Amino acid sequence: MNPSIKMPPQVAWDSGALSGAPLMQKPTHLGDLNGVFADDEAWRGGDPALVVYRVEMLDTPSGDGELYTGVTHLNPGRVGNEFFMTRGHFHARREQGEVYFGLRGEGLLLLQSENGQTRLERVQPGSVHIIPGLTAHRLINTGRDILSALAVWPSIAGHDYAALSGGFALRVTTDTLKLMAKEVQNG
Repeated sequence: MNPSIKMPPQVAWDSGALSGAPLMQKPTHLGDLNGVFADDEAWRGGDPALVVYRVEMLDTPSGDGELYTGVTHLNPGRVGNEFFMTRGHFHARREQGEVYFGLRGEGLLLLQSENGQTRLERVQPGSVHIIPGLTAHRLINTGRDILSALAVWPSIAGHDYAALSGGFALRVTTDTLKLMAKEVQNG
């Protein structure tokens, strides 16, 4: 008996494009991000049809023991003095973790515990981010190019956006980045 060799799905490491399997794609437009940006006037003045980010996912089974795999492609841009970012979420099943892999571009991963403690991790090609359970997470594109990150998470995790309806405890702005750069220079 000769075993068959199956070609699994592929990711192009330089662009983050998935191929070799059925894909699902979901764009998120500026108009979908009501309440995400601090400057509501600047948000309302933007083009609601502008794609801020899109997620492409392998169309895989869901259920206990199954994993989802997807790539977020976050465009560069700003609303007011805040960089484009994903909506961010806790998992509906809070104990479930996730792993991000930086593929292209540069940005930050904002992590927040349930009690509001935050931290930032730099996202760049080759970076690996272990997001523990009980932790909300959001990607922020601080660069001039598309920020792409591959994510793998349990299909049973779900998303809880409502828990962050008041926003994250930390906002990353152009001013924040200047302060962070000064801290690094003086550190």
